Amino acid sequence: MNVLLSPQPQPPSFFPHQHETNRRSPTRSISPFHNTMASNRKRKADDDGDEMSVSPLNSPAAQSRQLAARPSKKVRANELAGRPLSLPRLLETLDITQLRTVLQTICERQAEIGEEVVKSAPKPSVDCALQVLKEYQDKLRDAFPYGDSSSDYTYYRVKHQLMALIDALADFTHQFLPPNETSANLSLQYLDGATKVVHSLPDWESQSHRHHKENVYYEISQAWALVINEASKKGAGFLLHSGGWDQKLAKHNQQSGGRLGAAISSMAANVGWVGGGSGNTASSTPANQSSILDQLMAGNYGAPVPVGRW
Repeated sequence: MNVLLSPQPQPPSFFPHQHETNRRSPTRSISPFHNTMASNRKRKADDDGDEMSVSPLNSPAAQSRQLAARPSKKVRANELAGRPLSLPRLLETLDITQLRTVLQTICERQAEIGEEVVKSAPKPSVDCALQVLKEYQDKLRDAFPYGDSSSDYTYYRVKHQLMALIDALADFTHQFLPPNETSANLSLQYLDGATKVVHSLPDWESQSHRHHKENVYYEISQAWALVINEASKKGAGFLLHSGGWDQKLAKHNQQSGGRLGAAISSMAANVGWVGGGSGNTASSTPANQSSILDQLMAGNYGAPVPVGRW
């Protein structure tokens, strides 16, 4: 009997056959809009990459310049604060009057600093001293009122400036007298200029106000006498005559109205005579003419000199 056997089922195969066609997953439907956006993004990324590659800002040199331009340290707000000027910078802002005031205040507070300043400061020159006196003269002149006014009113109006000038005259005169000043020539130069300042002092109508100028004339005459005596010891009066100081003193005495008698007497005693310069009018007269000293004593100095045949 033929028995037909049904085919036996084959066991499932876990590995596909080599010749079996690979299965593909079903393809998704991609919209044209999605493809266009992706293409645009890709194209834009490519373009940006190209621009960055050729941009000068992205070059190594530009980056190094940007790094170099950055400040090394940022100033914080709490580090910026006001502070006073340093001493050298502060002194640059002061004028000469302010400097004098500051220095004088410091010296008055601390006496040792004042002594050190006196020792360290250079000696004032004749020109410097006379310039200071001129400044006091200008202040006195500016203090006079305008227009006609009584002598008493004007005196009290300018008394402060007048006394300041007289005090300055006294201080500088002592500065240039021996033994503090050893150079007779410098002393005489100062006295010549200081005497001109004395001549410029106002002549008051009231006798009670005239004593200021009278006292100054007396003191300046004594100063001339002291310097003349010291100068005659060193050069037997040669400096006094060779420098024409005898003639200058005679003119000062005439301008003062004969108030420098002590100085004239000292000049006559130490030099022996007054005048005699080549340019002096008295030297052109005959020998029997009176000297300037004799004329001064007689009160006729400056009288006309006869000319023509004697």
